[in-house]
Amino acid sequence: MADKTMQPHIGPFTALATVMGTVIGGGVFFKTAAVVAATNSAGLTILAWVLGGLLTICGGLTVSELSAAFPETGGSIKYLEHTYGKITGFLLGWSEMLIYFPANIAALAIIFATQVINLFHLNPGLLVPIALLTAASITIINLFGARAGGMVQSLTFLGKLIPLAIIIIGGLWMPGHVETSLFPLNPAGHTNFITAFSGGLIATMFAYEGWINVGTIAGEIKNPQKNLPRVIGLGLALIMVIYLLVNWVFLKQLPLNQIAGNENTAFEAAQRLFGEFGGKLVTIGILVSVYGTINGYTLTGPRVTYAMAKNDDLPGSHWLKKLSKKYAAPYWATILTFSIATIMVFLGSFDVLTDMLVFVMWIFNCLLFFAVLLLRKREPGLPRPYRVPWFPLIPIIALVGGLFILITTIINQPLLALTGIGVTFAGIPFFYIHKLRH
Repeated sequence: MADKTMQPHIGPFTALATVMGTVIGGGVFFKTAAVVAATNSAGLTILAWVLGGLLTICGGLTVSELSAAFPETGGSIKYLEHTYGKITGFLLGWSEMLIYFPANIAALAIIFATQVINLFHLNPGLLVPIALLTAASITIINLFGARAGGMVQSLTFLGKLIPLAIIIIGGLWMPGHVETSLFPLNPAGHTNFITAFSGGLIATMFAYEGWINVGTIAGEIKNPQKNLPRVIGLGLALIMVIYLLVNWVFLKQLPLNQIAGNENTAFEAAQRLFGEFGGKLVTIGILVSVYGTINGYTLTGPRVTYAMAKNDDLPGSHWLKKLSKKYAAPYWATILTFSIATIMVFLGSFDVLTDMLVFVMWIFNCLLFFAVLLLRKREPGLPRPYRVPWFPLIPIIALVGGLFILITTIINQPLLALTGIGVTFAGIPFFYIHKLRH
């Protein structure tokens, strides 16, 4: 099953950097507002970030068993096809094409525009034009090929780390403006515990997005049975600690009612710490980070569409698999991703778009967790260079946690959940019609 040309050459340090670079994005700066709005409690906010991180670690450790067993290109789509049949893999690719990548681009473009408006005191009516201009500029860059997109990614990488480091170090060094207590955990007001906690948990999961891709290095890491769980466990644990420290700083600098629903929380906290000018410098760093994150999704998203079109799995595959002659960029797939993101900018807010993409992706995450349990029984002889530690406890924790996210979202946000399910399952007739035609 493994790719014969793939050799184990990635050491533990490089693997650790890959894990952290894949997951850390702009979400931690902006999702605190949604977490606090859901929980109305400092303690419950921190608990949501802790359990979100632990669930992410269990998920990463679980899916990496599939990554090591099937190290060929295609990732999660191929794991689902092998376990459940081609249509399940198709529906994941379909959902990534129509929801995951465009929604990420649209949501982050909206938050980029929000920060630009706040930074330069512009008219709020410019939000949509600035968001579209941001997404369009990155799309144009990526039409010049992977090298151009990769260059932007390299240039903006430090933008992820500098604002985090400044906020954490400054926030821990300087005195806080708010007395913060982690207890009691009960949410303020009349919201019940489960509703408050589940709303906070699903909000944190956007900041942890990207963990599903950490297992793609499984086939190339040296001594995967020993190093992979260490790298994933340590990498995701460090990310969780970073996120907890950032949130603790926000909670020390601003009262809960000033954080809840406030997408400028990072700017206002930085302003409290470093003054007007320092706050603006940190915000510029955050903008660089967000721009780089949008670029990452714009670089990788169309290539999922292109890979499916190359296998003639999509309607319009003839167009979607075309590459530009000079730059070898999948230009029709890139334009499609941008077009869907444009519609989403007009229709959705940052939190609605991110909650929807988290919900849809966790449907497939749960299928992947169950696949590990299923294949252990169905194919015991399958070569597994890496096995999940503490099996079956870790996959069961990941699966139960994932089901909790799905069920509580359906209960608390039924319209959002039904929209996500509807778009996903709309791929079924397309799959069979296209199959009949070919």
